[in-house]
Amino acid sequence: VELKHGRIAQLAFVGNLITRAGYHLPGDISLGRAFADVPNGIAAINGPDAISTAALLQTLAFIGFLETRVMIDATGESQFRGDFRNGFDFGWDKQSPEWQTNKRAIELNQGRAAMMGILGLMMHEQIGGVFPITGEL
Repeated sequence: VELKHGRIAQLAFVGNLITRAGYHLPGDISLGRAFADVPNGIAAINGPDAISTAALLQTLAFIGFLETRVMIDATGESQFRGDFRNGFDFGWDKQSPEWQTNKRAIELNQGRAAMMGILGLMMHEQIGGVFPITGEL
């Protein structure tokens, strides 16, 4: 579970940084509403300009579909939790067991850092204001 949460947090953190930098998907998220019109952060799902409830439910249903049908060990050949290669090998099996263990530990630690990072971004967004050390957030 920690590996999965870490992967999701990495996507959330990078996505938050990219949208706050002004990069958005081209086109419309719904009829007449561009992706660039959707606010950043928590305001995208909870606020006056948030996406609709139907769009949020559709997104959650898609994530559920990915969770139950796509991101699974389809071949039954996984070597560890989170191994979704499903018959495709990008050089993993050619590496030494020590290298593989090291890379798995790196991914776990980066996921932990991303979980703290996205929580920090969410807290900054909710607290706001001016602080003595950091100034205006």
